[in-house]
Amino acid sequence: MTRHLTRKDYAEMAWANGRGTTIEMLRETAEDGGILWRFSMAIVAEDGAFSLFPDIERNLTVIDGPGFDLLGNTNFRADLLCPVAFPGDMALAAHNVTGPAVDFNVMTRRHLPKPKVEVVSGGVIAPVSGAVLCIFALGKAQFGDYILTHHDLLVAAPAAVLTGAPCIAVHLFTATGD
Repeated sequence: MTRHLTRKDYAEMAWANGRGTTIEMLRETAEDGGILWRFSMAIVAEDGAFSLFPDIERNLTVIDGPGFDLLGNTNFRADLLCPVAFPGDMALAAHNVTGPAVDFNVMTRRHLPKPKVEVVSGGVIAPVSGAVLCIFALGKAQFGDYILTHHDLLVAAPAAVLTGAPCIAVHLFTATGD
C-alpha cells in the first residue's frame, strides 16, 4: 500500500554530532534498535565533520543550493542533483561550503543491497525488481494519481507516469535477498 507523507509527517532532530539538525522523514528500525533504513533532509551551511554511522551505507543528494566537497581518506564531490554514495562510518568533512545546501539522505544497513537513487524528470517510473519504489518530490509534480508538493514522499509507489517537477526515485531493497 502506498503511503503519501508530507512535511507535517516529518520530525526534526539534532545531528548525531550535534552540529545541526536533520528532518527525518521515515525510518525503519532493526531488531537491535539501530537504523535499518532512513530517509532524511539536512542543511549543510558550513564546513565541518559529518556524523559517523557505523554499519550504514549513505546516499546523499544536494537538492538545493551549491554543492560542496566531502573530504577524508577518500574524497567525493556533492553537486546539485548528483547522488553520491559513501560508507556511513567513513570519517568525512564538508569543505568548500559557499552557502547553505539542502541534502536528501538515504541510509541503509550495510547488509542490505545498496539502494538505487536517481533524479528523474518525467516519463514512466517503475520499481526495480525486488525493490520498494519511493518518490521524493523536488517541487509540484504528479505521479500517477498522486499530486505531490515540494518535499512530499511516496513510499511503496506503483509504476506510474511522472509529470511536473523533477523527483528523486529511490529503489529501496528492504531484504537481503538470501
